[in-house]
Amino acid sequence: MEDGKVASPPGAEGGEEEDDFGYRLFPDRKKEPQSFLVRSLFTFHNRCQVMLRMTLETNPYAQLLIAAMKQSGCTVFNDRHFSCENCDGCVSGGFDSATSQIVLCQNNIRHQSHMNRVVAHELIHAFDHCRAHVDWFKNVKHLACSEIRAANLSGDCTLMNEIARFKFGLKGHHQTCVRDRAIRSILAVRKVSRETAEKAVDEVFDACFNDLEPFGRIPHSKTDAKRAYKDFLNRDRYTANL
Repeated sequence: MEDGKVASPPGAEGGEEEDDFGYRLFPDRKKEPQSFLVRSLFTFHNRCQVMLRMTLETNPYAQLLIAAMKQSGCTVFNDRHFSCENCDGCVSGGFDSATSQIVLCQNNIRHQSHMNRVVAHELIHAFDHCRAHVDWFKNVKHLACSEIRAANLSGDCTLMNEIARFKFGLKGHHQTCVRDRAIRSILAVRKVSRETAEKAVDEVFDACFNDLEPFGRIPHSKTDAKRAYKDFLNRDRYTANL
């Protein structure tokens, strides 16, 4: 998730201390869907829809992930699997495993490059959900693994993004960024200690950092992602001809 993963709690009940699995960050998840006419009156929603369409049509990270999900039997439908909503806090998006839907925080995503990263990040969670039996709720290591992969492969930790955050010139900056962002994402949506989050990330870091599916490489730039997408399509054609 991009600073937060939304997922419906499995029959959770109880007091204030019970983990709500990050659901508080996505209040629109609990509301009745608005009519198209009502939603169309809000600039945030329109802008979100336009940027999403641009991402899905032109961004190689998103195009590769959608193609890989289709190949894995999880076809993505734009109207069904993406939802532009208002979110609390500073989260940018989330993956709701209960509905297999990606939430895009229309009040927090302000520009196209940000939308590109959020969509790619959440599609990695969706891809992991499709290909593996991820226990998002009870196994923090599963969540940690997907967060590591999302930070590693979505473009979150490219050199340009790190420079924009005034974090550069550090040896191994990419690995450090991936680890830090994975920990931060876990802490945003799980009522666990920082020590627990760090332990979960560290225990699965090497295996999950080196799991590069479906890219086959770490896409450090849009050019890298385009090459990975081209390689994926060629691999798919080669396999189909066997």
